[in-house]
Amino acid sequence: MDLEIKGVAVSSRSQTQLFSRRKNPLHQEWTSRSWSTQNSCPLEVPPLDLGSLVDSDEEQDIIPEDLPAPSGKYKLKYQQYETDMKEGYKQYIQRNAEKAKSISIHESSRKQTNEKCDQAEEASMDDLMTLDRKALLQQAYAENPSHKLHCAQKSEAETVAVEKMKQTVAEQMMIDQLCRAVISDPEQNVKIKKEESTCFLPDSKGTPVRFRKRTLHETKIRTNSTLTETVLSHKLEFDGRILSRNGRDALRELIGFFFIRDKSLTVYEYRRFGKNRTNVLPFIQKNIYIHQCGRRKGQQYQLGDFYIGATLTFLSSDHPSLPGSIKENTFLRLRITSINQVALDSLKAFSGGAEDVICEEANDRLLFRAIQDGLKKQLHKSGVRILTGLGKYFHHLDKEGNGLLDKADFKQALEIFHLEVSEKDFESSWLILKGNGSDKDRVDYGEFKRAIIGEMNEYRKSFVRKAFMKLDFNKTGTVPIIDIRKCYCAKKHPQVISGHSTEEEIKSSFLETLKDACNKSDEVSYGEFEDYYEGLSIGIAEDEDFVRILCTPWGI
Repeated sequence: MDLEIKGVAVSSRSQTQLFSRRKNPLHQEWTSRSWSTQNSCPLEVPPLDLGSLVDSDEEQDIIPEDLPAPSGKYKLKYQQYETDMKEGYKQYIQRNAEKAKSISIHESSRKQTNEKCDQAEEASMDDLMTLDRKALLQQAYAENPSHKLHCAQKSEAETVAVEKMKQTVAEQMMIDQLCRAVISDPEQNVKIKKEESTCFLPDSKGTPVRFRKRTLHETKIRTNSTLTETVLSHKLEFDGRILSRNGRDALRELIGFFFIRDKSLTVYEYRRFGKNRTNVLPFIQKNIYIHQCGRRKGQQYQLGDFYIGATLTFLSSDHPSLPGSIKENTFLRLRITSINQVALDSLKAFSGGAEDVICEEANDRLLFRAIQDGLKKQLHKSGVRILTGLGKYFHHLDKEGNGLLDKADFKQALEIFHLEVSEKDFESSWLILKGNGSDKDRVDYGEFKRAIIGEMNEYRKSFVRKAFMKLDFNKTGTVPIIDIRKCYCAKKHPQVISGHSTEEEIKSSFLETLKDACNKSDEVSYGEFEDYYEGLSIGIAEDEDFVRILCTPWGI
């Protein structure tokens, strides 16, 4: 079979063998010359001109002249496409113009409303001070909600930890009361009658064990009033805090129990040492107590006296084991922060008793509420400056350090801070507060502030305590300004996110207003920290907004 490849003829097996064998130089020279002569470029293929491939500066579109004319169908399609493009471009321009117009209208209306609000504020009250404006920057955290899933997981973990703590305290209380009940029972002091001791022979080996005299150091095993677990189970559990400006005392974690059987109560303290070590100690021994202040002075505590926000008063001299900072005051005041509502409802149904409401107490609350509502308008925008200033002013007047001031001091303070209270309301409130204290002519200035200005609810107060406890890891009651600067985070502030302010500017404005409330420039006490957020709380209506303002910068 003969094959011809590009001018080379291969006809037989002998020619194929020539290529497969070793090639000598002469043969290679002949084949190269024959290959070059036989493989010359064909005539129909034009030669490649490399010079024509150089880029030209001006490219000319060459339109062939012999193109056929477009058909009518093609012309209609082209016209329709052209009109669609023009209409779409017109609509695009109109949309942009309407959007720009709406943005300009919205900005102008917002400017007008802001100007109106500013004019109304200027007309209704004096121009805000620089510290007031810086304090109001903290309210912007309410506009930036945190991650709900993260907050839900964190709150669930905290709830589990709190329930575990309460269970630990309840178990320790039951152990203490059941162990001490026999020894501390008053009936143990009664001498055993001779008849009971001579009924059975104590040394008789033949007497059955159940009839032998079972005494240990002249102590009865069982008395008529011996407590049992069933008797102790009818109790009401509540959480409390000490009303004090001392940070170490105000941050104590207290859990109390009121026993419905004998109307007695006890309070335990839960202490934390580091992360894993805890201890439960009795703070107020189990006993029957009475009111020491107020309209119910001298009356025994009843089930109706226990509710969220109620204040329990005790004589400090009756409890020698109390810390020295608490025993300096005549009264120990405990505020109930939370209560087991299910147990309270069941105990009310079991005992069949209703809350004993005194008419005088209701009238006192109405009077204080009327005064507080009148002052809220004045404190709405400048609450932080006024409340922190009041605390600083009262601390300066308190030379003895017991927190007691006279009537003239309170009147002068109201005039200095431009708080308008009528003479009649002031005299009525002074009579009430004077009856609640231990001194006839002086009143605790903390009680005066809580009564006249009011205070945040216990839900908000719990988050203030959490924030300060996170800062005060040494549990000294004071926090250095350096630690507050390190812990405060302004990354999630709306003005920082939008770029209107830097993180350092927001942090500096917060520290400046906080330093103004402090008696010492390098540290913040719990009372000063509480006064700051007390003033900020007045201008915030919703609890969740206030909690967000606290949780976002402090990470709680």
